[in-house]
Amino acid sequence: MAEQIGKIEKPFASRFREAKKLYLVPLVFLNEGAPEEYKEKYHRYWQQVVDQLSNLETKIGKVSHVYHESISLSGEEGLKFVEKLNPNSYQIAKSKCDNGAIFEAIEENDLLQEVMDWERCLLFGFVTEKVASKVAEFYTEASRKRDEFMAKRLDETLQGNEAGLLFIREGYKLQFPGDIEVFSVFPPALDEIHRWLRDRAKKEQEKAKD
Repeated sequence: MAEQIGKIEKPFASRFREAKKLYLVPLVFLNEGAPEEYKEKYHRYWQQVVDQLSNLETKIGKVSHVYHESISLSGEEGLKFVEKLNPNSYQIAKSKCDNGAIFEAIEENDLLQEVMDWERCLLFGFVTEKVASKVAEFYTEASRKRDEFMAKRLDETLQGNEAGLLFIREGYKLQFPGDIEVFSVFPPALDEIHRWLRDRAKKEQEKAKD
């Protein structure tokens, strides 16, 4: 189970320093044309991520490896793709790499593309339950293989008492290697974003009924 950063007490910090560590940051995106009230929460979220990561590094270990969901290239090439995908996670990843961390590919490109293809198929919808069930089965199997590959990459690249930083969407099903201590970065602004999205969805449903 992932540890919450706020629950790390000083007596335990020394134990965590000697372990493999993974700092987990939920990916939050900004769509074009987003309302100002969402933008404000979004930018506050990423600033709080920076602050919490700084706190984690001070307490239990500096980031030495950076990983990002949907990126199958390492080094500068991988960072360029992150910049296109999410400028805020890019700024943090770039900062850590400028400070000595290594940007690691965590995805296998063919598996990633396969999962994305099956996901698109599911979004289209189907007339028959048989076809829908078969596509869902293919999607689940591809996702399982993808998660296994990502876990293997973490196991292969994180060594000794190193700390890694992983940017990943909420709702992931990735099972982390047992010898890695996982710390969830969960800023207060993330709760605000969740509430805002729920309220917005509720309002849109009420409008649709009118």
